[in-house]
Amino acid sequence: MGRSIGLWIYLAFSERATRLAERKLQERLAKGKEDPARLQERFGTASMPRPDGTLAWFHAASVGESLSILELVRRLLDQRPDIHVLVTTGTVTSAAMMAERLPERAIHQFAPLDVRPFIRKFLDHWRPDLAIWTENELWPAMIYETGRTNIPMLLINARISRKSARGWRWFPGSARSLLRRFDFVLAQDDETARNLRRLGLPARKVAVAGTLKEGSAALPCDESERARLASALSGRPVWLAASTHPGEEELVTRAHRHAARAAQRLLLIIAPRHPERGPEIAEMLRKDGWKIAVRSQGEIPDATTEIYLADTLGEMGLWYRLAPVTFLGGSLVEIGGHNPFEPAALGSAIIHGPHVFKVDDIFNRLAAAGATVKVNSAEELGHMVVQVLSPEKAAAMAHAAWEVSSAGAEVTDRALMLLADHLPSSKEET
Repeated sequence: MGRSIGLWIYLAFSERATRLAERKLQERLAKGKEDPARLQERFGTASMPRPDGTLAWFHAASVGESLSILELVRRLLDQRPDIHVLVTTGTVTSAAMMAERLPERAIHQFAPLDVRPFIRKFLDHWRPDLAIWTENELWPAMIYETGRTNIPMLLINARISRKSARGWRWFPGSARSLLRRFDFVLAQDDETARNLRRLGLPARKVAVAGTLKEGSAALPCDESERARLASALSGRPVWLAASTHPGEEELVTRAHRHAARAAQRLLLIIAPRHPERGPEIAEMLRKDGWKIAVRSQGEIPDATTEIYLADTLGEMGLWYRLAPVTFLGGSLVEIGGHNPFEPAALGSAIIHGPHVFKVDDIFNRLAAAGATVKVNSAEELGHMVVQVLSPEKAAAMAHAAWEVSSAGAEVTDRALMLLADHLPSSKEET
């Protein structure tokens, strides 16, 4: 398969980029963006042995992408007790999440940087029988070196926006050369499929399947903890601000001040997208005069608590179950929104801001079903929280959201069939 001049230049640079990569990793380490105990994984050096037998390798970018494949990984391992799964991600937060969520016979490693010697060392050790990329995490050296080993390669849950596609068109030969190395691609939507074909992916190699996030299982929850917190809340009205970003907590608390005037004893739970921001959020809330309790400090809300700061990892299933109304963050600031199927699957009515361009196709479908409400300001959010807290309104929205989210389970089924077609047969089948 031919290489473009642009790709050749990139690969030549990647071949000689080890020193630069080492400096970059040291900079990231100093900023707390790398795990010092596992830094060698970023150089392609494995921290554990390869398991015997067939190995399927999933590569995801960060938390959202890795969470979207969890149900697929679980079902694959259930169907094929003879195989193991390797999941690679690039962020410390995603590594912590995978440590909690991955089932038995699944391994997590940090992805090596896109430096050819690092990639070759990684592949020489793991020798995967199938490589599966997710969404738009397309690193040229990783794709090229994997293709050179004749490992079957799939791209699932693919999502390439019009803007991203325009960027790739500056390097048409590179895009074409990389995309044609994939055996097959499952696109999230028609726009992605069109963009991939325009970039050079043969039409016979792509199909529209929807998003894997639709087929994900409901987030887990410690039932004893849910019961303990529900008892502590004593029937108080509750709403959740989930996956908030800098600048949003201030807007959310303004909305809460408005809503609390109309809903007595109202409690707000804030679950920031990055829990490590907990201390700065707590300081801001206290300076504003709020009575708060902080989850990471082992506190639970009492009758005087106005805001509960849920600054922990892996407990979103708990907060969605406790709150009948969720404001989904990353949408009042220009982040682009987050996956609404997580609260939808757990019976929480959804409110969001105007900036959901990363997942606008999903929000459009939910809005058409009457499952979500859009607001444009803190004042609108406060007003809408009061409206949606009505049991009848919340129940109707939550049911509509659940119906839309549950209708997507076939997306996972289709991805599972694709994987089965490209994995070596089990001994029982031969």
